[in-house]
Amino acid sequence: MPAWLDSQAQLALDRLLPTLRERYASHDPAGWPIFECRLRTNFRRLFELLLHLYGGRYDFFYHLESILSTAARLWLARPVDLKALDEAREAAPAWFQGQKMLGGVCYVDLFAGNLAGLRARLPYFKELGLTYLHLMPLFKVPMPENDGGYAVSSYREVNPALGSMPELADLAGELLRQGISLVVDFVFNHTSDEHAWARLALAGDAEHQDYYYMFPDRQMPDAYEKNLREIFPEVRRGSFTYRPEVDRWVWTTFHSYQWDLNYANPAVFDSMLEEMLALANVGVEVLRLDAVAFIWKQLGTTCENLPEAHMLIQAFNALARLAAPALLFKSEAIVHPDEVARYISAYECQLSYNPLLMALLWESLATREVCLLRHSMQERFKMNPACAWVNYVRCHDDIGWTFDDADAAHLGMNGYDHRRFLNAFYTGRFAGSFARGLPFQENPQTGDERISGTAASLAGLEKALREEEGPFEVELAVRRILLIHSVILSIGGIPLLYLGDEVGTLNDTTYRHDPAKLADSRWVHRPFADWTRIARRNDPSALEGHIYGALQRMITIRKECGAFAGNDTTVIDTGNGHVFGYLRRHGADQMLAFANFSEHEQSVAANNVRTHGLAYVYDDLVTDRAVSLEHDLVLEPYGFLWLVASAHG
Repeated sequence: MPAWLDSQAQLALDRLLPTLRERYASHDPAGWPIFECRLRTNFRRLFELLLHLYGGRYDFFYHLESILSTAARLWLARPVDLKALDEAREAAPAWFQGQKMLGGVCYVDLFAGNLAGLRARLPYFKELGLTYLHLMPLFKVPMPENDGGYAVSSYREVNPALGSMPELADLAGELLRQGISLVVDFVFNHTSDEHAWARLALAGDAEHQDYYYMFPDRQMPDAYEKNLREIFPEVRRGSFTYRPEVDRWVWTTFHSYQWDLNYANPAVFDSMLEEMLALANVGVEVLRLDAVAFIWKQLGTTCENLPEAHMLIQAFNALARLAAPALLFKSEAIVHPDEVARYISAYECQLSYNPLLMALLWESLATREVCLLRHSMQERFKMNPACAWVNYVRCHDDIGWTFDDADAAHLGMNGYDHRRFLNAFYTGRFAGSFARGLPFQENPQTGDERISGTAASLAGLEKALREEEGPFEVELAVRRILLIHSVILSIGGIPLLYLGDEVGTLNDTTYRHDPAKLADSRWVHRPFADWTRIARRNDPSALEGHIYGALQRMITIRKECGAFAGNDTTVIDTGNGHVFGYLRRHGADQMLAFANFSEHEQSVAANNVRTHGLAYVYDDLVTDRAVSLEHDLVLEPYGFLWLVASAHG
C-alpha cells in the first residue's frame, strides 16, 4: 500500500474506531478486544478496496462507518459455539486441506423431502465419510419458476416446503457436532423480482430502484448489450427485461425474474454483507459464491471478470475475517481457466470449483487420450498453497467445455471443432459413443452447447443397461465411473460427490412432465433419491453395491494416507498417451497415481516410473498388492493405481 494510502487508512480507523467502540464494546466487554484486534489487522486492506470502489462518492465515510457497524452488530449476534469455531479455525487455517475432507452435494427436497428428512439421513452421510455437506439453494423463491432455487426472494427464510430457518440452524448445529461443515449458496449477483427490495423498487421507491440496474428506455441497455453475451439463449434473447409496472428496463443477466444487483451503490454492498453474515451466524461454514464473474458492470466491457468483481469479493472476505472468521468462500466461476484462477487466494476465495478438471476428465473418456488433460493440469492445477480446489465429476449444473483453445492448439487441436465433437459424443450422436447425455442451451448462431446427464449415464451405464448390451459393457461403464472418481479423490483438494452418483443413478427424463422444468434439460440429472436403490449399497452382488463399495474403499484409503492432504501435485508425462499420472506429496508422504482412460490394457515403462519415484517396490493402495519395477506397470482397462513406497522394499 502506498504511504499516502496507508496514512489515509490510519486516519480513517482513528476516526471510526472510537464511534464503534462507544456503540458496541459494552455489549461484550470481554470479547470486544478480539473484534478490535481483527479490525486493526484487516482494516488497511478493507479500506483500500472500498476506497477504490466507492471513494469517489461524497458520502464515502458514511457508508464505511455503516459497513463496519454491520460487521460489529453481526459479530455481537454470533452464537457462542460459532465464536469458539472462529478461534479454532484461526488457530488451524489449513483445516480444509486435510486428507479426511470429503464433500457431498444434494438438493434437500430431492434427497430427503425436507430439512427434517435430511437430518434423519445424517447416519448415511457419516457412513459415506462426508465432512462437508453442500445443500443446494433452499431459501424462499418465486413459484413455479426460480432457476432451481437461484432466484432468491429472501435470504432470511427457508423455502416453506423445506422447513424453517430455526430448523436450518438446528441442522447446522448438529452437523457441526458431527464434524460436517455446512455449505450453502450465496446468490449475490441477483435477487428474484419478489425480493422485498425488488417489490419496493416496483412500487416506485427510488432508494431501492438504485439497488438494481433500471433504465427508462433502451438507450443504455442497447449500449451495454453491444458487448454482453447471452447466457440462456434458448430461454430468451438479451440481458434486459421490461417491467411495465414502473416503465423501466431491468438488468436480468440470467432470467427475467432474476434482477442483477447494483454493487456500484455501497448500500447494496452493506445490505448483502448483512445477509452474508446472518447466514454465517446460522452456522454456515462455506458460502458458494454464485455467478462471481458477473457482479460488476462497466459500459464497453463484457461485464464479466472485471477487476472490481474481485475487489468486491475481497472486501466481503476482509469483513468475514472480522465478524465470522470461520467462514470460507468457494468460487463458482465457469469461465476461461485463467479467469477461474484469479478468484483464488486467501484474501478472496479460499476454495474454488475446478471446472477444467471436471470437463477434461470427460474429454479424456471420450477421446481415450490424456494429452489435453495432462497438458492443462501441468499448466493450470497449481494454486495458492493456502487454498484448495473442490474437485468433482458432476454437479447440479451442465458440463461446459471450458478448456483453453491455446492449450488445444498446442496439441494440434482446433478448440471449436473439438467442442463440437464432445457435444456430439456426449449426446450420443457420435457413432460408437457410450454416453447418453442431453444438450443444454444450444446456440445455433455460435454453435455453443453444453451437456446435461448423470455421471452414470454419461459414462455408459444407461446405454449398457437399457440397450441390454451385456455384463461386459456394464462393467466398462462402472470402471469409467470409478476411474474418474479415483482422480478427484486423489489429485489434491476437496473431492465433492454429487449424491446419487455413489450408487450409479441414471438419467431421469420425467422432468419433461413438469412445465416449470421442461425447458431446462439439467433436471435430467437432478432426480429424486431412490432409497430403494441406495438400500442395496451394501450388497456386493448388486450394481449399486459394486459402485458404492469401490468408492467407499477409495474414500477410506484417502482418509488414512497422509499423501492425500494438501495440494502439492506434480502432473507427470507417463510416456503413454492413454495414461494420466501425477505425484502427490505432503510432508514426508508421497503417492504416485496412474489412471488408464482406455478400454484396453495399457502399460507404463518401469524406467518412467523410477524417474518420478524413490522406490523400487511399491504397494498399490487400491488392490493392496506389491508392485515391483522389475517389469513395466500394467493397468487394466480403465484401471488405476495409487502407489506408495513399500515398507518391505
